[in-house]
Amino acid sequence: MHPDDPLARTELTFVLGMAFQLVVAEFVRRLDAEGYAELRPAHGAVFQALRGRGATSTELAERLGVTKQAAGQMVADLEQRGYLSRVDHPEGGRRRLVVLTGKADEHMAVAGQVLYKLEAELSARLGEESLMELRVALSRLIRELAGTDLPPLRPAW
Repeated sequence: MHPDDPLARTELTFVLGMAFQLVVAEFVRRLDAEGYAELRPAHGAVFQALRGRGATSTELAERLGVTKQAAGQMVADLEQRGYLSRVDHPEGGRRRLVVLTGKADEHMAVAGQVLYKLEAELSARLGEESLMELRVALSRLIRELAGTDLPPLRPAW
């Protein structure tokens, strides 16, 4: 980077934020082109949090780092769109388990392909070694600040 580039003097939080916004915006643009314009990044965070056996609404809220009300609103919206369903909890009782539907699984498969291609393109543009160094540096930064307890990625509702 040239020392006259204003990004060389920009605070780390702003550089990280701008990079995140740009990558996510490109990812969303590509997903929209694949027919998923109704979904936003927050929906993807919900899908990731529910992978596997699902979760109760309370567990989902904890995993996302949001209120129970916010998680409940997202579940209701995604259930209405056909991406989630509520089933009886395997341990019985009144609790319900929120699980992904086949429609959500299909979305996640497409999203994975889009993300893989985007990362490959970034690797080609930046250089494979540079992208790996960036990943390692960001991972070290996260571990330095969070230790072993990774923080939830709080989606923007």
